[in-house]
Amino acid sequence: MHACLIVDGQPQPATQPAQCVPWWSFTKTVLAATALSLVRDGLLDLDEPLAEGPFTLRQLLRHETGLADYGELAEYHAAVARHDAPWSAEDMLQRLDATRLRYLPGEGWRYSNVGYLYVARLIERSTGLALGEALQQRLFAPLGLSQVRLATTPADLQGVDMGSASAYHPGWVYHGLLVGPLGEAALLLDRLQNGDLLPPDLLQAMREVRVLGGPIPGRPWTSPGYALGLMQGPADNGLLLSGHTGGGPGSVVAVYHCAQGERSATCAVFAAGAEEGKVEAEAVHQLAAALAAPR
Repeated sequence: MHACLIVDGQPQPATQPAQCVPWWSFTKTVLAATALSLVRDGLLDLDEPLAEGPFTLRQLLRHETGLADYGELAEYHAAVARHDAPWSAEDMLQRLDATRLRYLPGEGWRYSNVGYLYVARLIERSTGLALGEALQQRLFAPLGLSQVRLATTPADLQGVDMGSASAYHPGWVYHGLLVGPLGEAALLLDRLQNGDLLPPDLLQAMREVRVLGGPIPGRPWTSPGYALGLMQGPADNGLLLSGHTGGGPGSVVAVYHCAQGERSATCAVFAAGAEEGKVEAEAVHQLAAALAAPR
């Protein structure tokens, strides 16, 4: 297990190599922040219905659209395990019967990678750029990140620590798979939460959470919720976490920010395997220790 920690805006001594790792669903936080930068600039609206369906960008970002998720398809997992070539996005959507909403938008909650595929397409359509270029222009460059990139082929994963996975095609992540140093994941979240990339009203909107229930067995959440591209809620030690956990074949990543009074800390943790709770618990432990330590 490896971790990187930022306290009061200052990266702490490195505790893991600068090797690239898959960011898995922390990519959703990046997509949400990029989409909100387009709202900031008047190119998108949070609450107008979209061409993709009778739902809004806000509902897409908070998984409130009624869309299903391709992770529900047993044939998807079997194809990934066989190291098959990824299906086209349109083939995946047809297999999932994606146009059939599972509930009325805004009236329920269901985690959906398909929703974030639509977010990625919105970003491309609104900017006129390929997704990787748009993320670089609107998020990575403004936040001072130079090593994160979008992986689209197996060759793009050369030199990336994929944990215990022997082979993987990033095309199976339909909203896009970012890879980069763990420290850059922590920097991105820290600078997003503490900086001025988004104006205060949009940053506040990004943090508006839908509470999803009580404690999750084996994980540190006491009342988990989901905001706009952020897993958010109170956890053990009384911390209010905001960030994202992600997992895929062979590894798990958790990137979380916490603020207490005038102090703040951000921690990114990566480990081989599939134990999301263990990785999240390490992030909580490091954040609690950092915020309790004297300046």
